[in-house]
Amino acid sequence: MEITLHTIKVRELVNGYQDNDEAGVVGFDGKLDIRPPYQREFCYNDNQQQAVMDTVTNGFPLNTMYWVVREDGRYEVLDGQQRTISICRYVNGTYSHNMRYFTNLQPDEKEQILNYDLQVYFCEGTDSEKLGWFKTINIAGEKLTEQEIRNAVYAGSWTAEAKKIFSKSNCVAKLLGDKYVNGNPIRQELLETVLGWFVGKDDKLICNYMGKHQNDSNANELWVYFQFVIAWVKALFPIYRKEMKGIDWGSLYNQYHDNDYDPEALENEIVSLIDNEEVTNHKGIYYYLFDRKDNHLSLREFDDKMKRKKYEEQKGICQLCGKHFEFTEMQGDHIVPWSRGGKTVYENLQMLCRVCNNTKSNK
Repeated sequence: MEITLHTIKVRELVNGYQDNDEAGVVGFDGKLDIRPPYQREFCYNDNQQQAVMDTVTNGFPLNTMYWVVREDGRYEVLDGQQRTISICRYVNGTYSHNMRYFTNLQPDEKEQILNYDLQVYFCEGTDSEKLGWFKTINIAGEKLTEQEIRNAVYAGSWTAEAKKIFSKSNCVAKLLGDKYVNGNPIRQELLETVLGWFVGKDDKLICNYMGKHQNDSNANELWVYFQFVIAWVKALFPIYRKEMKGIDWGSLYNQYHDNDYDPEALENEIVSLIDNEEVTNHKGIYYYLFDRKDNHLSLREFDDKMKRKKYEEQKGICQLCGKHFEFTEMQGDHIVPWSRGGKTVYENLQMLCRVCNNTKSNK
């Protein structure tokens, strides 16, 4: 890759700046593609934008930026998108700096900003060289997420369409599933989650899928799947609770959506489990309803004081095998299991050796 250093003034950068959301972001008299397909969405918060403008207004050097020279003579931002947009947004009046908008500045203050010199490396090379460089250069202290890197490597029509659905601040996927799914769409976390549900969470599986569909004209397959998952969840659990956000719903859907469940019976069991003082993890209830594994519920455990007292009472003898063990070799066990109404109280405690306790638990 051939790299040459150039000086670009802010007034040149902001000339012709337009943020057309899904249609893209341009500047430098319309010749600079500020957000090419492989770039992340704008994710700087107010403090980060303020830091950029602090640097500019104080005349301090801003980190060097990198632009790719395209065959048509235009440019695209390889590194520096967040800083570039922060500057352009301020000059265009989107936010204030030190409680002053650009339009409120004195003429000399405006000129100082517009005449600020940006150090920009112009890069010429192949697509593979461009993307390889993109993955290795410093991205203004903001580490790329795995999905942002995948979007860069597999940039194409499929990624562009998938980002419209899953990667905008108010995208349709967020509006549909925000109460159920964690993740910042702009940082590609929502897209990554749904891809992981659909094809598997291993990086190779996601990369294989994106590579195979890179040039597809739409991402409807993934979007339809996500709608099915959310519809399934809403049908099974019509009463929403905050614990439902962040459940691995896609994996549950993949494994259990062909089974027949009674939503009313599920609701009654949820109420009963929430009411059960032995259950300490209410989020785990939604997993337990499908696989019936107690570990999801984080059931109350006997504390060390209770176990030590019972150990001394039993004189170190396991109540099942009758052998003597050291305290550290034994475990507290519910005589009457919680599933049969047993409580985590001293009267319901017995000390068993690890082997007997694990054998009992597996029955």
